[in-house]
Amino acid sequence: QVQLVESGGGLVQAGGSLRLSCAASGRTITNYYMGWFRQNPGKEREFVGGITGYIIGKNYTNSVKGRFTISRDNAKNTVYLQMNDLKPEDTAVYYCAARLGGTTTFGSWGQGTQVTVSS
Repeated sequence: QVQLVESGGGLVQAGGSLRLSCAASGRTITNYYMGWFRQNPGKEREFVGGITGYIIGKNYTNSVKGRFTISRDNAKNTVYLQMNDLKPEDTAVYYCAARLGGTTTFGSWGQGTQVTVSS
């Protein structure tokens, strides 16, 4: 089982930037697809983007394309979410999750980190 810990959240003004980190332990995440999600109280969890393992492919939800970038450092067993030009609607708790290659379910989730964007 992979354990995930997010960090890097905080309060930022609109137009600012934050970088979230997701540190994995327990197993190497080289062959895991890593996803970032976000959620606000009373709302459904939203997929933000993800990155594949060995063959580096990325995908993003439309609302963050061009502003958010996902990267990974397999040597550090860590995934990052660089968020630029933040908007108030990006405010949420951000979670990272791991899905083993060849499977369809995210089996591991972090505890989340709060991102608040003020206008």
